[in-house]
Amino acid sequence: MTFAELSIEQDIVDALATKGITEPFPIQQQTIPLALTGQDIIGQAKTGTGKTFGFGLPLVQRLGAAPEPGVKALVVVPTRELAVQVTEDLELATSNRPTTVVSIYGGKAYEGQIEQLKAGAQIVVGTPGRLIDLQRQRLLDLSHVQEVVLDEADRMLDLGFLSDIERIFQAVPAVRHTMLFSATMPAPIVALARRFMSRPVHIRATDPDEGLTQANIKHVIYRAHSLDKDEVIARILQAEGRGKTVIFTRTKRAAAKLVEELKDRGFNAAAVHGDLNQEQRERAMAAFKAGKRDVLIATDVAARGIDVDDVTHVINHTIPDDPDTYLHRAGRTGRAGKTGIAVTFVDWDDLHKWTLIDKALQFGIPEPVETYSSSPHLFTDLDIPAGTKGRLPGASAHAASAGGPAEKSSGDRQRSSSRPPRSRTRSGSRSGGTGQSATQAPADGAAAPQAAATEGGSADGSTDGAAKRRRRRRRRGAGGGSSEATASAPQGSSDGE
Repeated sequence: MTFAELSIEQDIVDALATKGITEPFPIQQQTIPLALTGQDIIGQAKTGTGKTFGFGLPLVQRLGAAPEPGVKALVVVPTRELAVQVTEDLELATSNRPTTVVSIYGGKAYEGQIEQLKAGAQIVVGTPGRLIDLQRQRLLDLSHVQEVVLDEADRMLDLGFLSDIERIFQAVPAVRHTMLFSATMPAPIVALARRFMSRPVHIRATDPDEGLTQANIKHVIYRAHSLDKDEVIARILQAEGRGKTVIFTRTKRAAAKLVEELKDRGFNAAAVHGDLNQEQRERAMAAFKAGKRDVLIATDVAARGIDVDDVTHVINHTIPDDPDTYLHRAGRTGRAGKTGIAVTFVDWDDLHKWTLIDKALQFGIPEPVETYSSSPHLFTDLDIPAGTKGRLPGASAHAASAGGPAEKSSGDRQRSSSRPPRSRTRSGSRSGGTGQSATQAPADGAAAPQAAATEGGSADGSTDGAAKRRRRRRRRGAGGGSSEATASAPQGSSDGE
């Protein structure tokens, strides 16, 4: 099946084809025809199955080929990273139309976002907090919105955005087309749909025999020691066929520490976590998508925005807190029908969490196998070449080059040892180095007491603080003279100054 067969207009079909997107996924095949008619939809599908185009293409087409300026469509997402990702997809879909898309989220200056709204952007993709903020300031007019989409609705509930979502629905017209998409469908989501949607159709784009986890993802669970995790990860990153890899940590500090550790071991890693500003996070994500970085360390705040088709491995550095978070993390791999591997480390203290996840997701692995970086099964399970160590061969050369400045500074010290130390030249009591330096020192020494005496101080060292400072200045001035001045003075002269 093609998008044209789903009644998507040719200019949109052509735009998708420029990126090699020609065949719709199951969720798109089911949602697009209904959404084009204005039917309210609850779409339920696992992450990475193409939900964005499932709602995005009908949304763009229903606005028309040349929509009037002003916000006509609103897409609400839980995280900044997901806002960026959805915006990129919608910009692709509208690339052959005058329709413009603007991202509205925190962590960036208001000015650019406000300018785009004033310029007449028709589609707004944003996070609840910033949307409400601009709407309260009357900078975002939602009174003419025709299309509303809630993406990753379950995640928004997890983050406590329910009241914000209710406030947004109160700001948009009562008569509208509404679509809600979610990987899971807890009771609060169902209640939300009943309140704000009109006779929605519930679409489940899953195979009844597939089970809770995606069949194209291999799940590997290890009980690992915290002090050995970095070494295990470094060996996994050298597995056969390993492509882009996402590593999840529980805390921002652990993410920052791990990215430095992997860089030191020679891996091309980047991090995305809450201690980085929005520009740094977007730069790291862009480098990962472009392949400039092939390892991305992230906290759960970034999980929903990592929409990259060619992620081969996901590694849970620390076990997630619940089954839903596990599914969302693992769903970063095995996207667009490809296969993937999800490796999870379970600390001894977290075995109770794994018990809950194991039962909920029906893994049948109540006791993860104890695993170390030297365990033979680690290499066979994940196709790691025998003898692989936790440091890339080039890392030692990198470390040596990093040590270059230290060696240079040592050499500088050796070269400087051939010159007289400044303290010796200043003291006037010792001499060393070249003949010029040796003859200059007595001249300085002779001149300094004279100068001190003329300033009213004693030449025998019993001067007051001011005289001492003046004498030091005079000595520095004489000792710091140019080589030309020194050379022009006759050797042994006492009036070298």
